[in-house]
Amino acid sequence: MSPEPAFLLHRRAYRETSALVELLTLNRGRIRAVARGVQRPGAKSRQRLQPFAPLFVTWQGERELKRLKLMETRGPVALLAGEGLLCGLYANELATRLLAPEMPAADVFAFYTALLKALPRPAERMLALRRYEWSLLEALGATPRFATSNGAALDGQTRYRFDPASGGFMPATEGIEGRVLRYLAQGGWHQPGVAGALKALMRQALAPHLGHAELRSRRLMQDLIHRRRARATG
Repeated sequence: MSPEPAFLLHRRAYRETSALVELLTLNRGRIRAVARGVQRPGAKSRQRLQPFAPLFVTWQGERELKRLKLMETRGPVALLAGEGLLCGLYANELATRLLAPEMPAADVFAFYTALLKALPRPAERMLALRRYEWSLLEALGATPRFATSNGAALDGQTRYRFDPASGGFMPATEGIEGRVLRYLAQGGWHQPGVAGALKALMRQALAPHLGHAELRSRRLMQDLIHRRRARATG
């Protein structure tokens, strides 16, 4: 096979010198593979196989668990710290949890690449993360339908909550305003005051596909926020 552009999503030790890895690839989506020898001290492949490092990879095997053959770098590693790093870990965890092995996800790969470029810049971070989340929903065929649950137009003065069963929205006392949902439907993600609603919508739409297990990256982000608040009030 030709070398495939990829990013490492997750890695854990396997036997004495190998690792089990999850990769996001351009043409084959999420790939699970054994990377032999990468746990050896000083192994070049160990240094290359790092989160947020652009890679070229090849593999062997017809079953779900592949064997990595080639790992080469294809660009610099995204240098992430603090909130940017936690957002990167969140993006990796989402792809690992949501994408079935070898499920086509070229758009997810494109928006993940754009996200890594945006994460070091706080002003661009959140919007890039929302676009990445949306690409995952598209891959799952689960993007929200900006209408009521029975297909009617949204009323700008009514508040709504997302209804996973229909993919539309139902009236709710503490939901998102209909006028805000209209902005989002028209691509107005840059509109002032919609960031919180967009985040809430993505969380509601992703929740049914993530199941009940807590996202570790989300807990780490909450811990970071609590520490910052404690320092500010201390």
